Amino acid sequence: MPAEWTPHERTLMAWPCRRELWDGRLAEARRETAGVGNAIAAFEPVLMVCRPGEGAEARAQLAGAVEIWEAPIDDSWLRDSGPIFRDDGSGVQFGFNAWGGRFPPWDDDATIAGRLCDHVGRPWERSEMVLEGGAIAVDGTGTLVTTEECLLNPNRNPGWSRERIEGELRARLGAERVVWLPYGLLEDRDTDGHVDLIAAFAAPNRIALLSVPDDNPNAERLATDREILARAGIEIVDVPGLTYDGETAVSPMNLYVAGRAVVMSDASEKALAAVARAYPDHEIVAVPAVTLAHGGGGPHCITQQVPALHR
Repeated sequence: MPAEWTPHERTLMAWPCRRELWDGRLAEARRETAGVGNAIAAFEPVLMVCRPGEGAEARAQLAGAVEIWEAPIDDSWLRDSGPIFRDDGSGVQFGFNAWGGRFPPWDDDATIAGRLCDHVGRPWERSEMVLEGGAIAVDGTGTLVTTEECLLNPNRNPGWSRERIEGELRARLGAERVVWLPYGLLEDRDTDGHVDLIAAFAAPNRIALLSVPDDNPNAERLATDREILARAGIEIVDVPGLTYDGETAVSPMNLYVAGRAVVMSDASEKALAAVARAYPDHEIVAVPAVTLAHGGGGPHCITQQVPALHR
């Protein structure tokens, strides 16, 4: 699996559609999704998947460079339900069960990965392992970071050992070493501690990690994660700026690297400055993402990269 900063053919996204998820804020979620899509479209092509009949509404809010494709979906978190691509251009459709069965139905999302591969003309294969893209981070040179809270949760792959999960990550994504962090974000109850709310690789063997004050309930958890990353020999760039909108945590680490840009929440000036230091060769593009956080994610959760093919 290539690192996220390698060149992309395009970015895949999906239009928010599950009304009950957004607690009356679906229109806001769509505006923020459009904002992310339009920001990315300034740097690379974007394909937006919409439920049949909803393409016109999406078109009205999206830049002309964004392609619309109407197809059956259950939800809009393509980082987790969409295909994960390898450097040979092929994709993997991992098993998907709506984060441990939390949000039925998920029949359409369980097949959208393969259908997207067919739509963009990429070969693909199935894996029987349940895996969401937000549960892993890779640096493109063989290191994969994940959390025990998520990947070892029995609501994903009951009966699977750590060794079997690692074996599948090696076989499907070329992981040469798997670094297991015990914890994700305390407030991340929907996805059981996805790594993309606390960390993102910024370069080979260099990771940006969420940093919080000592009185934050995540302080001990992140300190433990930090120690494990340091023991693994991974360089760490601290990123402060976890903010709260009511009880909702808005993480600056749920960012997306698109071409020469890093698209991230505009909620914290400290976070913007820290991410700029972590990605010195990229333009930092700040977008509204507080409503996306209420839904359970951010710019990274609603995007999935299609790596460019090397000719």
